[in-house]
Amino acid sequence: MRIAICGVTGRMGKAILTVALEKGHTLSQALDAEQCLMLGQDAGSLISKKLAVTIELLNSAKLTADAVIDFSAPAATLVLLQKAVEHKIPVVIGTTGFTETQQEKIQQAAQIIPIVFSPNMSVGVNLLFKLTQMAASVLQDGYDVEIFEAHHRLKKDSPSGTAKKLIDVVMETRKDLHGAKLMHGREGIIGKRTDNEIGVMVMRGGDIVGEHTVYFIANGERVELTHRASSRENFARGAVRAAEFLADKKNGLYTMFDVLGL
Repeated sequence: MRIAICGVTGRMGKAILTVALEKGHTLSQALDAEQCLMLGQDAGSLISKKLAVTIELLNSAKLTADAVIDFSAPAATLVLLQKAVEHKIPVVIGTTGFTETQQEKIQQAAQIIPIVFSPNMSVGVNLLFKLTQMAASVLQDGYDVEIFEAHHRLKKDSPSGTAKKLIDVVMETRKDLHGAKLMHGREGIIGKRTDNEIGVMVMRGGDIVGEHTVYFIANGERVELTHRASSRENFARGAVRAAEFLADKKNGLYTMFDVLGL
Protein backbone atom coordinates (compact mmCIF):
# COMPACT_ATOMS: atom_id res chain seq x y z
CA MET A 1 0.00 0.00 0.00
CA ARG A 2 0.94 3.65 -0.43
CA ILE A 3 0.68 4.98 3.11
CA ALA A 4 0.79 8.61 4.23
CA ILE A 5 1.69 9.42 7.84
CA CYS A 6 0.37 12.53 9.57
CA GLY A 7 2.53 13.55 12.54
CA VAL A 8 5.45 11.72 10.99
CA THR A 9 8.17 13.37 13.11
CA GLY A 10 6.57 12.36 16.40
CA ARG A 11 7.40 9.25 18.41
CA MET A 12 4.56 7.24 16.92
CA GLY A 13 5.14 8.63 13.43
CA LYS A 14 8.69 7.30 13.39
CA ALA A 15 7.60 3.91 14.74
CA ILE A 16 4.83 3.62 12.13
CA LEU A 17 7.23 4.56 9.34
CA THR A 18 9.64 1.82 10.41
CA VAL A 19 6.92 -0.86 10.66
CA ALA A 20 5.21 0.14 7.39
CA LEU A 21 8.47 -0.17 5.45
CA GLU A 22 9.31 -3.48 7.15
CA LYS A 23 5.95 -4.84 6.00
CA GLY A 24 6.62 -3.89 2.38
CA HIS A 25 4.50 -0.74 2.16
CA THR A 26 5.75 2.52 0.68
CA LEU A 27 5.62 5.98 2.21
CA SER A 28 3.63 8.15 -0.18
CA GLN A 29 3.56 11.30 1.97
CA ALA A 30 5.08 12.55 5.21
CA LEU A 31 2.90 15.23 6.84
CA ASP A 32 3.43 17.46 9.85
CA ALA A 33 2.52 20.83 11.38
CA GLU A 34 3.98 24.26 10.59
CA GLN A 35 6.04 24.25 13.82
CA CYS A 36 7.87 21.13 12.64
CA LEU A 37 11.58 21.91 12.25
CA MET A 38 12.06 19.20 9.60
CA LEU A 39 9.70 20.50 6.92
CA GLY A 40 11.33 20.11 3.52
CA GLN A 41 13.71 17.38 4.65
CA ASP A 42 13.69 13.75 3.53
CA ALA A 43 11.41 11.72 5.82
CA GLY A 44 13.92 8.89 5.58
CA SER A 45 16.28 10.86 7.80
CA LEU A 46 13.92 10.10 10.70
CA ILE A 47 15.01 6.46 10.55
CA SER A 48 18.45 6.85 8.94
CA LYS A 49 17.29 5.99 5.41
CA LYS A 50 16.91 7.76 2.07
CA LEU A 51 13.30 7.67 0.90
CA ALA A 52 13.10 10.73 -1.41
CA VAL A 53 9.84 11.72 0.32
CA THR A 54 9.82 15.29 1.59
CA ILE A 55 8.16 16.14 4.89
CA GLU A 56 5.26 18.40 3.88
CA LEU A 57 3.11 20.93 5.67
CA LEU A 58 -0.27 19.29 6.29
CA ASN A 59 -2.28 22.44 5.63
CA SER A 60 -1.01 22.84 2.07
CA ALA A 61 -0.58 19.19 1.09
CA LYS A 62 -2.72 17.38 -1.48
CA LEU A 63 -3.29 13.82 -0.32
CA THR A 64 -2.06 11.00 -2.56
CA ALA A 65 -2.23 7.68 -0.71
CA ASP A 66 -4.13 4.44 -0.33
CA ALA A 67 -4.56 5.25 3.38
CA VAL A 68 -3.41 7.83 5.91
CA ILE A 69 -2.31 6.97 9.45
CA ASP A 70 -2.75 9.90 11.82
CA PHE A 71 -0.98 10.39 15.16
CA SER A 72 -0.94 14.17 15.43
CA ALA A 73 -3.21 16.52 17.40
CA PRO A 74 -7.01 16.97 17.34
CA ALA A 75 -6.95 20.20 15.32
CA ALA A 76 -4.58 18.68 12.76
CA THR A 77 -6.73 15.56 12.50
CA LEU A 78 -9.75 17.65 11.52
CA VAL A 79 -7.74 19.38 8.78
CA LEU A 80 -6.58 15.97 7.57
CA LEU A 81 -10.14 14.62 7.52
CA GLN A 82 -11.32 17.46 5.29
CA LYS A 83 -8.64 16.56 2.77
CA ALA A 84 -9.28 12.81 3.09
CA VAL A 85 -13.00 13.28 2.48
CA GLU A 86 -12.28 15.43 -0.57
CA HIS A 87 -10.02 12.76 -2.10
CA LYS A 88 -11.93 9.73 -0.71
CA ILE A 89 -8.92 8.34 1.17
CA PRO A 90 -9.31 5.99 4.20
CA VAL A 91 -7.90 7.21 7.52
CA VAL A 92 -6.58 5.50 10.65
CA ILE A 93 -6.88 7.84 13.65
CA GLY A 94 -4.77 7.14 16.71
CA THR A 95 -4.79 10.72 17.97
CA THR A 96 -6.43 11.29 21.37
CA GLY A 97 -7.81 14.24 23.33
CA PHE A 98 -10.81 15.04 21.10
CA THR A 99 -13.77 17.04 22.38
CA GLU A 100 -17.30 15.74 21.84
CA THR A 101 -17.77 18.23 18.99
CA GLN A 102 -14.57 17.03 17.32
CA GLN A 103 -15.66 13.41 17.69
CA GLU A 104 -18.92 14.28 15.97
CA LYS A 105 -16.92 15.61 13.00
CA ILE A 106 -15.06 12.29 12.82
CA GLN A 107 -18.41 10.50 12.73
CA GLN A 108 -19.60 12.79 9.96
CA ALA A 109 -16.47 12.08 7.90
CA ALA A 110 -17.04 8.34 8.38
CA GLN A 111 -20.28 8.68 6.44
CA ILE A 112 -18.14 9.38 3.36
CA ILE A 113 -14.87 7.49 3.92
CA PRO A 114 -13.82 4.43 5.97
CA ILE A 115 -12.14 5.35 9.25
CA VAL A 116 -10.55 3.26 11.99
CA PHE A 117 -10.74 5.33 15.18
CA SER A 118 -9.25 3.94 18.36
CA PRO A 119 -7.56 5.46 21.41
CA ASN A 120 -5.06 2.61 21.32
CA MET A 121 -3.92 0.49 18.38
CA SER A 122 -2.15 -2.16 20.45
CA VAL A 123 -3.46 -5.71 20.08
CA GLY A 124 -2.81 -6.30 23.78
CA VAL A 125 -4.67 -3.18 24.89
CA ASN A 126 -7.68 -4.07 22.78
CA LEU A 127 -7.68 -7.47 24.42
CA LEU A 128 -7.62 -5.55 27.74
CA PHE A 129 -10.78 -3.71 26.62
CA LYS A 130 -12.48 -7.05 25.93
CA LEU A 131 -11.29 -8.64 29.20
CA THR A 132 -12.50 -5.57 31.12
CA GLN A 133 -15.90 -5.94 29.52
CA MET A 134 -16.01 -9.62 30.52
CA ALA A 135 -14.89 -8.88 34.07
CA ALA A 136 -17.37 -6.03 34.50
CA SER A 137 -20.23 -8.29 33.40
CA VAL A 138 -19.35 -10.79 36.15
CA LEU A 139 -17.85 -8.68 38.95
CA GLN A 140 -20.77 -6.42 39.77
CA ASP A 141 -22.41 -6.02 43.19
CA GLY A 142 -19.78 -5.52 45.88
CA TYR A 143 -16.90 -4.81 43.51
CA ASP A 144 -15.48 -1.29 43.45
CA VAL A 145 -13.74 -0.22 40.23
CA GLU A 146 -10.55 1.85 40.11
CA ILE A 147 -8.46 2.66 37.02
CA PHE A 148 -4.78 3.61 36.94
CA GLU A 149 -2.72 4.84 34.00
CA ALA A 150 0.87 6.00 33.58
CA HIS A 151 2.66 7.71 30.66
CA HIS A 152 5.79 9.68 29.85
CA ARG A 153 6.22 13.21 31.12
CA LEU A 154 5.54 14.81 27.70
CA LYS A 155 2.00 13.45 27.26
CA LYS A 156 -0.42 16.36 27.01
CA ASP A 157 -3.87 14.86 27.72
CA SER A 158 -5.04 13.29 30.97
CA PRO A 159 -6.43 10.80 31.60
CA SER A 160 -5.25 8.95 28.52
CA GLY A 161 -7.61 8.04 25.71
CA THR A 162 -7.12 4.40 26.65
CA ALA A 163 -8.14 5.07 30.26
CA LYS A 164 -11.23 6.92 29.05
CA LYS A 165 -12.13 3.92 26.87
CA LEU A 166 -11.72 1.59 29.86
CA ILE A 167 -14.03 3.86 31.86
CA ASP A 168 -16.60 3.74 29.04
CA VAL A 169 -16.40 -0.05 28.90
CA VAL A 170 -17.07 -0.36 32.64
CA MET A 171 -19.90 2.19 32.63
CA GLU A 172 -21.58 0.59 29.61
CA THR A 173 -21.30 -2.93 31.05
CA ARG A 174 -22.17 -2.28 34.69
CA LYS A 175 -25.73 -0.95 34.95
CA ASP A 176 -25.07 0.24 38.51
CA LEU A 177 -22.22 2.43 37.22
CA HIS A 178 -23.93 3.96 34.17
CA GLY A 179 -23.95 7.39 35.81
CA ALA A 180 -21.00 6.90 38.11
CA LYS A 181 -19.00 9.89 39.34
CA LEU A 182 -15.39 9.92 38.20
CA MET A 183 -13.00 10.58 41.08
CA HIS A 184 -9.81 12.02 39.55
CA GLY A 185 -7.60 11.54 42.57
CA ARG A 186 -8.66 11.99 46.19
CA GLU A 187 -7.52 14.52 48.74
CA GLY A 188 -8.58 15.71 52.19
CA ILE A 189 -11.52 14.55 54.29
CA ILE A 190 -13.78 13.28 51.52
CA GLY A 191 -15.78 10.70 53.48
CA LYS A 192 -16.12 7.02 52.73
CA ARG A 193 -16.10 5.67 49.19
CA THR A 194 -19.55 5.49 47.59
CA ASP A 195 -20.91 2.68 45.42
CA ASN A 196 -21.51 5.10 42.56
CA GLU A 197 -17.97 6.19 41.71
CA ILE A 198 -14.97 5.10 39.66
CA GLY A 199 -11.53 6.17 40.80
CA VAL A 200 -9.19 7.40 38.06
CA MET A 201 -5.51 7.79 38.99
CA VAL A 202 -2.84 9.22 36.69
CA MET A 203 0.96 9.16 36.83
CA ARG A 204 3.32 11.09 34.53
CA GLY A 205 7.07 10.74 34.46
CA GLY A 206 10.20 9.92 32.52
CA ASP A 207 9.81 7.85 29.37
CA ILE A 208 6.94 5.53 30.38
CA VAL A 209 5.43 4.29 27.11
CA GLY A 210 2.10 3.33 28.63
CA GLU A 211 0.60 1.37 31.51
CA HIS A 212 -3.05 0.72 32.35
CA THR A 213 -4.63 -1.29 35.16
CA VAL A 214 -8.30 -1.88 35.94
CA TYR A 215 -9.01 -2.96 39.52
CA PHE A 216 -12.15 -4.79 40.63
CA ILE A 217 -12.00 -4.70 44.44
CA ALA A 218 -14.30 -6.51 46.86
CA ASN A 219 -14.10 -7.51 50.51
CA GLY A 220 -11.69 -10.42 50.58
CA GLU A 221 -10.36 -10.33 47.01
CA ARG A 222 -9.07 -8.10 44.21
CA VAL A 223 -8.91 -8.73 40.46
CA GLU A 224 -6.36 -6.70 38.47
CA LEU A 225 -6.18 -6.48 34.68
CA THR A 226 -2.95 -4.84 33.51
CA HIS A 227 -1.26 -3.97 30.23
CA ARG A 228 2.24 -2.52 30.11
CA ALA A 229 3.91 -1.32 26.93
CA SER A 230 7.70 -1.27 26.80
CA SER A 231 7.99 0.11 23.25
CA ARG A 232 5.84 1.87 20.64
CA GLU A 233 6.34 -0.88 18.09
CA ASN A 234 3.22 -2.77 19.16
CA PHE A 235 1.09 0.37 18.69
CA ALA A 236 2.68 0.97 15.29
CA ARG A 237 2.04 -2.60 14.14
CA GLY A 238 -1.60 -2.26 15.13
CA ALA A 239 -1.91 1.03 13.22
CA VAL A 240 -0.42 -0.44 10.05
CA ARG A 241 -2.68 -3.47 10.43
CA ALA A 242 -5.65 -1.08 10.65
CA ALA A 243 -4.57 0.63 7.41
CA GLU A 244 -4.39 -2.77 5.70
CA PHE A 245 -7.86 -3.58 7.05
CA LEU A 246 -9.31 -0.47 5.38
CA ALA A 247 -8.02 -1.42 1.93
CA ASP A 248 -11.34 -2.93 0.78
CA LYS A 249 -13.78 -1.34 3.24
CA LYS A 250 -16.73 0.89 2.48
CA ASN A 251 -17.38 4.13 4.36
CA GLY A 252 -18.03 3.72 8.07
CA LEU A 253 -16.52 4.15 11.51
CA TYR A 254 -14.52 1.09 12.57
CA THR A 255 -12.63 0.21 15.75
CA MET A 256 -9.69 -2.06 16.47
CA PHE A 257 -12.24 -4.66 17.53
CA ASP A 258 -13.29 -4.76 13.88
CA VAL A 259 -9.67 -4.93 12.75
CA LEU A 260 -8.87 -7.80 15.12
CA GLY A 261 -12.20 -9.61 14.76
CA LEU A 262 -12.97 -9.41 18.48
